[in-house]
Amino acid sequence: MAQISGISRSFVRAAMDAPFLTREEEHALAVRWRDTSDQIALDRLTRAHMRLVIAIAARFRNYGLAAQDLVQEGHVGLLEAAARFDPEREVRFSTYATWWIRAAIQDFVLRNWSIVRGGTSSAQKALFFNLRRLRMRIAQRVENGGEESLDVQAEIATTLGVNRTDVVAMEARLSGPDMSMSAPVGDEEGSGASRGDFFADPSPLPDEVVSNHIDGERRYEWLQSALTVLSERELRILRERRLSDDGETLEALGTKLGISKERVRQIENRALEKLKKALLERNPDFATVTA
Repeated sequence: MAQISGISRSFVRAAMDAPFLTREEEHALAVRWRDTSDQIALDRLTRAHMRLVIAIAARFRNYGLAAQDLVQEGHVGLLEAAARFDPEREVRFSTYATWWIRAAIQDFVLRNWSIVRGGTSSAQKALFFNLRRLRMRIAQRVENGGEESLDVQAEIATTLGVNRTDVVAMEARLSGPDMSMSAPVGDEEGSGASRGDFFADPSPLPDEVVSNHIDGERRYEWLQSALTVLSERELRILRERRLSDDGETLEALGTKLGISKERVRQIENRALEKLKKALLERNPDFATVTA
């Protein structure tokens, strides 16, 4: 059986020492577990197949994940197989359990190999786990005098039934590990610059958004309170000149009011002074906010 580092010898020895089950014993245990949920029967059935879990987990030892985690996930698949196994079918439990064990381990590898989730479809999973093997097979074929592929990626795509673009994308993912945005840039230690510094978000921070919202509401309340000191004409001029999206011109506003544009300017300036004075008297913090 293939060895896998990171698993205690005692665990491997216990798995190897577990007795093999005959077809009759296996069938009897599976029936007891299915019909009466006999935990002892389940324990004997799964312990007898832990060597199978270790052997399958060993095939995935090159993905940089802890061996004990691979075995643990394989055990989860083994339990799932036991829950779904139909002892009345003419199939040995080991044959049935192999698929579930491998599927559980593959799913674990896909979830943890990279923070970027990928390989969710069956075709993508096949590409993830077979890309390197197929590349090695093509390379060996060329070394043995075989015909060199004009487009290796296209050949792999055809073999696995996926698009060539999927092969290119998966090769990029497998070319290196995830890169931390906190990792320093350059060879100089203590430079202070990290990869994340080059991906600055121009939008304001959440606390700035909240602060701006609160300040905006506060200024609006101050303004509405101060506007009460203005006369009706002063208020109309300020609203049409300063508080509307399309500010009215002095000349047009003077025509509406029946006065000269110079008189409109004088009234506007006086209204602004009155407004500023009222704001400072009623809200001393206004000077600090607008400074």
